[in-house]
Amino acid sequence: MKSKKLLVLAVLLAAVVAYFGLELGRYLNLDYLKQSQQSFQAYYAEHPLTAVAAYFGVYVVVTALSFPGATVVTLAGGALFGVVLGTLIVSFASAIGATLSFLVSRYLLRDCVASHFRGQLDTIDKGIERDGVFYLLTLRLLPVFPFFLVNLLMGLTRMPARTYYWASQLGMLAGTIVYVNAGTQLGQIDRLQDVLSPGLVSSFVLLGLFPLIARMLLNLFRQRRIYKGWKKPSFFDRNLVVIGAGSGGLVTAYIAAAVKARVTLIEGGKMGGDCLNTGCVPSKALIRSARLARDARKAASLGIARAELDLHFADVMARVRRVIEEIEPHDSAERYSGLGVEVIHGRAKITSPWSVEVNGQRITTRSIVIAAGARPVVPPIPGLAEVGYVTSETLWSLTALPKRLVVLGGGPIGSELAQAFASLGSQVTQVERSSRLLNREDPDASDIVARALASDGVRILTNHEAVRCEQADGIKRLIVRTAGNATNGESSSELAVEFDVLLCAVGRVARTEGYGLETLGMPLTKQKTIDTDAYLQTLYPNIYACGDVAGPLQLTHAAAHQAWYAAVNALFGPFKRFKADYSVIPRCTFTSPEVAHVGISEQEARDRQIDYEITKYDIGDLDRAIADEAAYGFVKVLTPPGKDTILGVTIVGEHAGDMLAEYALAMKHKLGLKKILGTVHTYPTMAEANKYAAGEWQRRHVPQRLLHWVEKYHGWRRRSPRMAVAKQPVS
Repeated sequence: MKSKKLLVLAVLLAAVVAYFGLELGRYLNLDYLKQSQQSFQAYYAEHPLTAVAAYFGVYVVVTALSFPGATVVTLAGGALFGVVLGTLIVSFASAIGATLSFLVSRYLLRDCVASHFRGQLDTIDKGIERDGVFYLLTLRLLPVFPFFLVNLLMGLTRMPARTYYWASQLGMLAGTIVYVNAGTQLGQIDRLQDVLSPGLVSSFVLLGLFPLIARMLLNLFRQRRIYKGWKKPSFFDRNLVVIGAGSGGLVTAYIAAAVKARVTLIEGGKMGGDCLNTGCVPSKALIRSARLARDARKAASLGIARAELDLHFADVMARVRRVIEEIEPHDSAERYSGLGVEVIHGRAKITSPWSVEVNGQRITTRSIVIAAGARPVVPPIPGLAEVGYVTSETLWSLTALPKRLVVLGGGPIGSELAQAFASLGSQVTQVERSSRLLNREDPDASDIVARALASDGVRILTNHEAVRCEQADGIKRLIVRTAGNATNGESSSELAVEFDVLLCAVGRVARTEGYGLETLGMPLTKQKTIDTDAYLQTLYPNIYACGDVAGPLQLTHAAAHQAWYAAVNALFGPFKRFKADYSVIPRCTFTSPEVAHVGISEQEARDRQIDYEITKYDIGDLDRAIADEAAYGFVKVLTPPGKDTILGVTIVGEHAGDMLAEYALAMKHKLGLKKILGTVHTYPTMAEANKYAAGEWQRRHVPQRLLHWVEKYHGWRRRSPRMAVAKQPVS
């Protein structure tokens, strides 16, 4: 592929050298055209087909190679062939030449540009996919805009060549007609600027706005079609109704109240949603108790011969409930009512794009934000319902520690809870059908976590798939099957795992049923989330969705982040809209050690063909980690080759989630590793690992040639004792 690109580049360079070396530009100016007009016309009269073919070929070559002079060649079309035939020839030749230039730009430049600006290019591609034709038509209808730049820049996008061709031919038609017609009056043109009068330029500007106006009209037509059959109220009770009082819903309602909008927040369950009641808060409270139990068992490593552990699981769960109760006021109905939010406890049902029913009350509203969250997925395993199971939502009703616990799923939830219950004393078996735990993370990160879980007593069965559940003589069993290894001649086999409690932690799916989406015909994505655009709008422009129900991230802080965009766009969309930005969204899995990540991973960089280099610092060398008996893990930073720009970071270690915040801040505000290296970090802290990682990058990028001369300078100073020394001031 590289050799082919070099060949194409060589041909292009040869053409450019020939153009300027042979001074071919003298044939593409207005004076030469006017002087040769009669001879051209005579040749055309004698050899019409040859003249047309030659002209067509020249036009395609000039356009494809972006040579100056395309305007003169267009005028020649009118001078030789008249308005009708000239317009026909020029229209096709210019579109073909522009498309060839577009394809050459894509072939030679796109991969290189994408490797350095993948994030920005992905954003542009999404816009081109949505509105590219309208933008291209606008640019083509403005002949004052250099068309060769349009060809080169659009070639960097993913616009299909067929689309580019027909949009270019259609968009350039008006300008073609003007210039070809001007060519029929060639004797009256002294300068190329004479072709476009101020009035004609103004007309083209208005014409260039037509596609954008057409897009607005098309959007209005789509809205009328979408809302057809629904009666819009003449008066609205609320500016905004928010469905769901989890992280996304709470932040949305808070913002609406803060800007003095009349907002109603509806929640059918507990305020605070999954995060407070069954997710983040209870799981982290449980993990804290489990960590103490684990530390007690490893007390000898801290110089304590023996630490007595009197663990009562019921007390641990009571503490979990106490933590929830202490945090509840932050998300309570009383607090939000005090902030100006009307809070209604009940099951909401959207009855039209502008109305919601709850507790028999119909509320009309200008906009709706859906923040209904997600629920655990229960896999269709034969016998599962008969033996019974718990999920991350129902787990918290346990009052006795399971002697034998099976955890289905090797993702963040499954791994966190498997380690916590093993530390508390359960015999835990974790089943994951893929080849490793935490498969969203890089292998070096998930391997460390797997070893940590195994050292805490978790039996890990990767490459195993749950087949069925059985119960006999009061003993519950999960039957799992391993895929085997065909390369080594191994066949698949079944294994029975006995358990007292089975925890399903294989993922979560958006809540999209039971509150009226079916009535509205709301489309869903392949991931079963509500389909939204870049502004978090759904099929109906006045209905928005945020958080787990909208995706693409199932994170509490991501839901809160989306909520800002949903609230602002819902309330102020007619004046200004904002696209949701997911470029810097950190995440953390709270196992021990923690795995924290922001930006792109190694695997993502390879999949997206982004050039990168890795800087890695071993936390085992960090003073604070050694003192804390936490000398394991690493800080891994991805940067473009030779640059300190941060593309992505993975940290594995104790307090990795806290350490990651510095990198998230740096990425958000475009600060590189040199800035982190130049920042003073408190000693001794875990956060120093960030500075040392930046130092590793700097050490690898020290200019060796400069150091060579610096070394010579110092040697010269040692050999020159009489070198002048600055006088010290006399006190």
